[in-house]
Amino acid sequence: MSKEKSFHMTPEEFRRYGRAVVDWIADYYERIESFPVLSRVKPGEIRAALPAEPPLQGEAFETILGDIDRVILPGITHWQSPNFFAFFPANASGPAILGELLSAGLGVQGMLWATSPACTELETHVLDWLVDMLGLPPKFKSSGTGGGVIQDSASSASLCALLAARERATHFQSNRQGCDGRLVAYASTQTHSSIEKAVKIAGLGSQNLRLLPVDDHFALRPDALARQIRQDREAGLIPCFVCATIGTTSSNAIDPLPEIGPICQEEGVWLHVDAAMAGTAALCPEYRHLHAGMEWADSYCFNPHKWMFTNFDCDCFYVADRAALIQTLSVLPEYLRNQATESGAVIDYRDWHIPLGRRFRALKLWFVIRYYGVEGLRHHIRRHIELAQEFARWVAASDRFVLVVPPPLNLVCFRHVRGDEFNERLLERLNASGRLYLTHTRLNDHYTLRLCVGQTHTEAHHVQQAWQQIQKTAAELEQEL
Repeated sequence: MSKEKSFHMTPEEFRRYGRAVVDWIADYYERIESFPVLSRVKPGEIRAALPAEPPLQGEAFETILGDIDRVILPGITHWQSPNFFAFFPANASGPAILGELLSAGLGVQGMLWATSPACTELETHVLDWLVDMLGLPPKFKSSGTGGGVIQDSASSASLCALLAARERATHFQSNRQGCDGRLVAYASTQTHSSIEKAVKIAGLGSQNLRLLPVDDHFALRPDALARQIRQDREAGLIPCFVCATIGTTSSNAIDPLPEIGPICQEEGVWLHVDAAMAGTAALCPEYRHLHAGMEWADSYCFNPHKWMFTNFDCDCFYVADRAALIQTLSVLPEYLRNQATESGAVIDYRDWHIPLGRRFRALKLWFVIRYYGVEGLRHHIRRHIELAQEFARWVAASDRFVLVVPPPLNLVCFRHVRGDEFNERLLERLNASGRLYLTHTRLNDHYTLRLCVGQTHTEAHHVQQAWQQIQKTAAELEQEL
């Protein structure tokens, strides 16, 4: 009797093809600077290169891998290029990629402690490590009333914080009865747009989000916060949530936690601190001042997937009172009941975020911390900040460009003196060159260019080449206009 075909990849085939994929990735990193940083394809071009119907019979793996070069690479914007200076980075590293590979190979679904104890306990332990590594208050450690959990992004972390704030403010009644339109949340005009999305999802309504004015450095003004909370209370509303930002997306502004915190404490309002990218800088003792006032915070998050060489997705979310978060999010159907959970001796991370299921994200974070060590991570963070500060000095010394705001860390906001239309054209031409990728924002209602140094492999010569390209392109544009 003939053996039935399994269609599966055999272990031997997996070894062979796995080596081919690792070789492809290594080759990609060696040749990454040969590609235009920003993809040049037109909308629909990638889909047009794909067959209209799926294959009826399986194809050779060599053919599949070959189509990565033919079909996929033209549509890739190369976030791992050392010439990527756009947005905030989403950087990766060898240790993180290999940790992700192992996580995928294990195929763990870590919704409960019981469904893979190592997935839960490693995560708890590594996040406790990071409390010490970043100089955060001990209350965020699992050994006390708080603790940390890995979310997919800061957007999810902020939503979870807002939900817990909502329930605390309503004595856990809004989960049962819904919102009554009286709950109010607060942020600055520079706060990430995920907060607006969160207030919609959480049922507060976007009209109950107060976007408050900022100072000359684009940081939230505590006096404006205190005044708005007072006005809302007088109007019969219930202030429940404040989001302060350590490193805003537009300009890396640092909201003043030492002044904001006492206001939130006095008013009984949940204070969430979003340090998505800039929080990583606190690995270096000289940048721990970024976390001044963190003792007032009810929750905190930062993204190792932005500036700590841990590939997307990996957000570390901390709460000072895990009971409030768990009570907000816990639902326990019969099919999830088990002895370990009933004992109360374990953490079930399904109660710490929106989805039930969860991947073994802690593995790649553990690999990164162990491979680089704290010293290695600090070295690269310091170097990125040095390179950005040097770029800022070049801008400040130029007679054609100006700094829009002094850069506190690794993001430089600058503009050409000839106005918004010129800066917009300059950005388009720079990105079309393929040699670098920048993005923009608006500060004081002026079109502003952003250059962020944070990609894993960016070195001094990449920043120097970027400045030369910016000056050269600007001079050419000046001649044309």
